[in-house]
Amino acid sequence: MPMPWTYRQATREWQAFLAEARAAMDLETDNLTYTAVQGVLRAFRSRLTPQQAIDFAQVLPSVLRALFVADWQLADPLPPGTRADWTAEAMALRPHHNLTPPNCVAATALALRKSILREDLDRVLATLPPFATEFWSTPGIDPATLGPRIV
Repeated sequence: MPMPWTYRQATREWQAFLAEARAAMDLETDNLTYTAVQGVLRAFRSRLTPQQAIDFAQVLPSVLRALFVADWQLADPLPPGTRADWTAEAMALRPHHNLTPPNCVAATALALRKSILREDLDRVLATLPPFATEFWSTPGIDPATLGPRIV
């Protein structure tokens, strides 16, 4: 089997994702964007069982997959919550130097949907609790504009 694309092109995928997220959040640096994305991923992960989280991670590009599972302390899943809850949790990561904007969940969802195949994401979301589909939704965005650009 040939090496998977996501390992061969990890840097390109990560840079493309980060650029999309940064633009969608209107942030000034990659460091600010990284913190925002990390907070969003942790907010999502904390609501999944370990198996659900691993299933979700399987469809992520390699660097996002690593970020999604990094520093994970297993615990019982939190209740689904709302977009306001997810946003507050993302904004609470590193509170003394976190400039995560209120649109962080929507912006990360947009960047993610521009980084992976819709079919792959929708397939895994269908196996997760119902809130997962809402978490990664991009209302008002034309689906034709989504999907990976580096293939």
